[in-house]
Amino acid sequence: MEMTFRWYGDQDPVTLQNIRQIPGMKGIVSAIYDIPAGEAWPYEKIKELKEKIEKHGLTLSVIESVPVHEDIKLGLPSRDEYIENYKTTIRNLAKAGVSIVCYNFMPVFDWTRSSLDFELPDGSTALIYEEEKVKQMDPLTGELSLPGWDSSYEPEQLKNLLLSYQNVSEEQLWNNLAYFVKAIMPTAEEENVKMAIHPDDPPWSIFGLPRIITGRENLERFTALYDSPTNGLCLCSGSLGANPEIDLPELARYFGGKEKINFVHLRNVKWTGERSFEESAHLSSEGSLDMYEIVRALREVDYTGPVRPDHGRMIWGETGKPGYGLYDRALGATYLNGLWEAASKEKGRQEASNEHTISS
Repeated sequence: MEMTFRWYGDQDPVTLQNIRQIPGMKGIVSAIYDIPAGEAWPYEKIKELKEKIEKHGLTLSVIESVPVHEDIKLGLPSRDEYIENYKTTIRNLAKAGVSIVCYNFMPVFDWTRSSLDFELPDGSTALIYEEEKVKQMDPLTGELSLPGWDSSYEPEQLKNLLLSYQNVSEEQLWNNLAYFVKAIMPTAEEENVKMAIHPDDPPWSIFGLPRIITGRENLERFTALYDSPTNGLCLCSGSLGANPEIDLPELARYFGGKEKINFVHLRNVKWTGERSFEESAHLSSEGSLDMYEIVRALREVDYTGPVRPDHGRMIWGETGKPGYGLYDRALGATYLNGLWEAASKEKGRQEASNEHTISS
């Protein structure tokens, strides 16, 4: 396992020097944030980002993300142009030495929450999702005030985009995803770049938009679209864990055993009602997920790829990008490293015991 940390570039109040001082930290997860979705990323800009990170003794481990243009998700004739640009970006990333790309296929909205600064009993603040509050919002009226959505759209643009999806079913979205995957994966294979699709967050439909990367059956269907180690998953415990019916350790063992996990996000959530949750501290006892069992499952299948602590609370008076402060994510990284060490020693003792039994 390689411990990594999300960094939003020079405008991020969390600096590379801060991140470098977290025990066990090896890599950075980042992107180029000033290039519009659909345009190819220039090699020189990628190289500049990589060199900046390496000057601080870290590696550019994962690009998260290269956005997928909405025309691709909608299956419009213009998608082929954007797919060619995506291929160019993959080639330029490979040329710069980047070997993993995380992306998502969520229509219009990325991760969505009803509040970014909900105060928890200990005085820290966290991201939460309240289903009833979300149901009361109608983005088509122009009154959408939920945080976590793409603010790059003007109100009229957002309305038109949402209207474009009204006749797109889940099956049509699957067809559009399959078209995209089958188009880019040969390029990724040629360049030795592993692709990792992020689950929908939360893993159910919002505002009537189709969402399809939502659970085991759909993850299985996705990996079957292009049978190659290149076509893999980002196992996100926070996204998938919002659904109490999803068994995360089982998913880790199953897809990890098939070498379909190319990247991992680890964080805890606390279920507060039907389709409602709070993002908690990473510690198992603080939320509804057994973080040790998830890490243990990854260790059992010998997962060696990058892991990052995901959204954290804002603690100790820190201000900054909600979910992406330094302190709580640093605590999360240290906790996850401890779980990994414990799981590794447990696995080692078990293997030694098995060898002793066989030799006896």
